[in-house]
This record gives sequence, C-alpha cells and structure tokens, in this order.
Amino acid sequence: MAAREARSFGNAMEEAYGFSQAVQVGDTIYVAGQTAMGDDFAVVGGNDMATQMRAAYASVARVLTLFGAGMSDVVDEVLFVTDVMAAAMCAKSVRGEVYGDAFEVASTLIGVAALGSPDLLIEIKCVAHV
Repeated sequence: MAAREARSFGNAMEEAYGFSQAVQVGDTIYVAGQTAMGDDFAVVGGNDMATQMRAAYASVARVLTLFGAGMSDVVDEVLFVTDVMAAAMCAKSVRGEVYGDAFEVASTLIGVAALGSPDLLIEIKCVAHV
C-alpha cells in the first residue's frame, strides 16, 4: 500500500470537523471540497457565483501548492453548487481563467440544496495527478 501524505492549513474547521485539505497517495492528490470561505471564515464574493467560483479555485490552487502541484495537474473536478444555472452561466469563463483555453479536465456539475454555510454558493473537490 502506498504511503499517505496529508496536508492541512491548521484552521479551526479542520479541527472541528476532522479532515485534511488534501491527501497524496503515490502520484495522485485528492483535494477536499474548497469554497469561497477564507481563513477568517468570511465568505468572499457575497451572492456572486463567479466571484465565489474564482475564490474556490484559488483555494484549490493554494492546497495544491502544499504538494508542489498546480492547477495544470488537475485531472478531475466536481463542482457542487446551490444554483446550477448561475454556475453554468459563468463556468466556462471562470474555468478558462483557471485552466486556459484547453479544458483537459473531467468535470461534473452537481446541484445541491445547501453547503457548509448558508452564504456559500459553490464547493469544488478535485483530483490531481503529478
């Protein structure tokens, strides 16, 4: 069995809920759902899906840097959103900023009733291969 290497930010939510931001096993990094919630627990972007999406992707990128990886290493992503239409309307543009013109990542968009805070509109979970 391959060794596991877990990384966290050391924030209160990790302690209270009990999780790591990501776990690497071999050449695969499994990133926990990332949102627009900052380290101070304030949600970035208010009611704007595109702004929250950018913030969530920035959080994914931040986690990946803990392993020396980046967004170009992402091979699969799942976007959990409270408003599918709002996400669909801005996803290509925002994802283009993140991944560039070539969308070489498997992607799933799932509508959910709620996320971890009533102010959150999106949570992004992904897998990276390094």
